[in-house]
Amino acid sequence: MKKATFFTGSFYLNNRQFILEDEVVNRDNCQYGAYLLKEYFAKHGVDLSTQDINPVSESDFIIYNEFHDVKNIAVSKDNYLVIFESEVIRPDNWNLENHRYFKKIFTWHDGLVDNKKYFKINFSMKIPEKLDFDLGKKIKLCTMIVANKYVKHPLELYTERRKAIEWFEENHPEDFDFYGFGWDKHLFTGHLRKLNKIEPLRKFLRPRYKTYKGSVKSKNEVLRGYKFAICYENARDIPGYITEKIFDCFFAGCVPIYLGAPNVTHHIPAATFIDKRNFKTYDDLYRYIKNMSDAEYIDYLDAIKNFVLSDKIYPFSAECFAQTLVREIIGKS
Repeated sequence: MKKATFFTGSFYLNNRQFILEDEVVNRDNCQYGAYLLKEYFAKHGVDLSTQDINPVSESDFIIYNEFHDVKNIAVSKDNYLVIFESEVIRPDNWNLENHRYFKKIFTWHDGLVDNKKYFKINFSMKIPEKLDFDLGKKIKLCTMIVANKYVKHPLELYTERRKAIEWFEENHPEDFDFYGFGWDKHLFTGHLRKLNKIEPLRKFLRPRYKTYKGSVKSKNEVLRGYKFAICYENARDIPGYITEKIFDCFFAGCVPIYLGAPNVTHHIPAATFIDKRNFKTYDDLYRYIKNMSDAEYIDYLDAIKNFVLSDKIYPFSAECFAQTLVREIIGKS
């Protein structure tokens, strides 16, 4: 069997990237695409493993999960790059000078895809075969599940998430809960960010949110309890940048309030989500979701079901992701 390297971060070594049973790594099946990728290569006689198991020097080709330092690039090998993180999080991913080291690059960025060097992939999902939306479990109006982070960048949406939280805190805390890691600590930014290493100080200065409910083990279980979820990407106005967030809502039967990719409706039907761009203020948005009739809400859920259970969702499937890489790297389907 041939060997190939999946070059990834230290957290995912020892093939942790591909282990579905690891609940920390594979929360809500987020690693199913990587798992299938390894399985599909194995069917064609290729053992794809992380760099500690299949060293770069012993592999026929290398797949880099995000761009890594140039010193880690094997210039004498066939190198392939898979880009998930946006320029807001990983600017090195989008330095076109770095792309010269790779034979092919796989990305969601619609502005780069040419089917010659750049090939379209998406954040991939394990698509459910059936959906069970229990309206009786929806105990509250709106939620948000997001970690407490901040990056200084003109396209970042972390600030907009905070605006949403603050609006509900001040105006309608009875209709809102939010969850996620890090909100029980103060987050230092800018030239003070080094202070984030001082845990006692962060806890002492932590904000006192009325609507914060802690971190979650399963996003799906939490989202099922709400009618709507504020669903903002990490960044806005980047064509094709559609992550797992909107699909987490779909699979739980929770209508997303979406902000992010400018061309989202080129990939996902407009009837399946509420477009935040259509509301100038959070007052306007709140009135819309609070006063929505049951019939209109059911229309959203029906549109979600029709999309998720149709072939139109295939480009976001783990199967599409794995098949695309296998086809373009070894010429097999």
